[in-house]
Amino acid sequence: MQPYFLAVAVLFPIVMGGVLPLLPFRNRRQMMIYIEAVVLLNSALVLGLLFTQPQEACVLLRFTGNLSLSFQLDGLGTVFAGIVSLLWPLASLYAFEYMKHEGHEKIFFMFYTMTYGVTLGIAFAEDIVTMYCFYEMLTLMTLPLIMHTLSREAILASRSYLYYSLGGAAFAFIGLVFILSYGTTANFVPGGVLDIAKLGDRANRLLVVYVLCFCGFSVKAAMFPFSGWLPRAGVAPTPVTALLHAVAVVKSGAFTVMRVTYYSFGTEFLRGTWAQYVVMALVIFTILYGCSRALKETHLKRRLAWSTVSNLSYILFGVVLMTPLGLIGALAHMIFHAVMKICSFFCAGAVIYKTGRNYIYELDGLGRKMPRTFGIFTVSALALMGVPGLCGFISKWNLAKAAIASENVLAYVGVGALLVSALLTAVYMLTISVRAFFPGKDFDYSTVSDAEDPNWMMLLPLTIFVVVMFVFGLHSAPVISALGSIAALM
Repeated sequence: MQPYFLAVAVLFPIVMGGVLPLLPFRNRRQMMIYIEAVVLLNSALVLGLLFTQPQEACVLLRFTGNLSLSFQLDGLGTVFAGIVSLLWPLASLYAFEYMKHEGHEKIFFMFYTMTYGVTLGIAFAEDIVTMYCFYEMLTLMTLPLIMHTLSREAILASRSYLYYSLGGAAFAFIGLVFILSYGTTANFVPGGVLDIAKLGDRANRLLVVYVLCFCGFSVKAAMFPFSGWLPRAGVAPTPVTALLHAVAVVKSGAFTVMRVTYYSFGTEFLRGTWAQYVVMALVIFTILYGCSRALKETHLKRRLAWSTVSNLSYILFGVVLMTPLGLIGALAHMIFHAVMKICSFFCAGAVIYKTGRNYIYELDGLGRKMPRTFGIFTVSALALMGVPGLCGFISKWNLAKAAIASENVLAYVGVGALLVSALLTAVYMLTISVRAFFPGKDFDYSTVSDAEDPNWMMLLPLTIFVVVMFVFGLHSAPVISALGSIAALM
């Protein structure tokens, strides 16, 4: 495929989503067909690009000198773009049913579809300038989705998200300026772009900048102490929270951290320095902090949000190991967590949609009335715990193996954090399933008589996710091998 198709894949959903409110659909069905067709066509185009791998870059806009908006597809971008393009059609299908009674659907799906293109802009970015621009655009596209209901809680959550994101962007911008000043190019190059001759005695200054840049991009990955916005964003409709927690926003945060660590600053410059230990300590603390908060949370979606805080730092833990094995583990968990977490959020959304119940203590007995939903939720819970045979075990095993192989003392502490987190995950996830299926012998099932599983538009994505969890859990060798090829370039 020609390189300009990279720009088409980014711009097509942005343009087609942007004109959606202007189109005179006769009925809701026509709007649904239009949206799903746009998403499916773009996903087909992206998958075509992933298989053909255009070698040249596509310059969309040139500012001045070497500053431009340009796209190029490499191994790391292939992983992120693959996740986005495969999950977005299923997320849109699920959203059609969920948003039926939410109101303002055209506006909602306008931003929902445009976000698809913006996220691909991050995945396809050839350089740090392009990535930063689309990273900022992602904040603007997802902000209206969080505040969609216009309730007081939604307004406050959107403000929190905006404040955190703007603060993170300011720190990330510092890193961008220093990369442009001390790098040989703005482009992403495996191994980094820093010009050692330019550094002189400024190495320590660059390490400070890396920590600031890492923290800035990690805001969207909800690393402590910047994780407060994510649970608050749970007031948004479930298709949005699933988008935030599994596909677009938090994965963009993890992806951008990978880019600046492995492709801008370079692990040879960072490994073994105090900067590596600082960011690793923050990541390990976040793993434990997130699952501890999830354990005490009684609101269903907020519990899953705190789980995301913990699991996103699994990915960051692999990144800060700064080894090829660490990158393999990070990428594996980025892929597998996307499937596991979007599945669990969609199950939670199905419960809320069919019963209006938001708190865990309200779920007693629903397993008998919604067996498919809670059965699938239980599988996703087991996968998040890291039970062998499911995909979560594969990524956690690779992360632990990479940590031990790194011979970094703090990384050994990280392995302990992974084990503790797995135990706490078992408690806070399986508690939900146990309450749903085993409410007690004296439970009055007439109190849940109106509950039932959702229709096929919700169940089809959930079923696909379960199959994927088992397939990756039982036959992950091709995926891990492909990730190894990407990491070998570092």
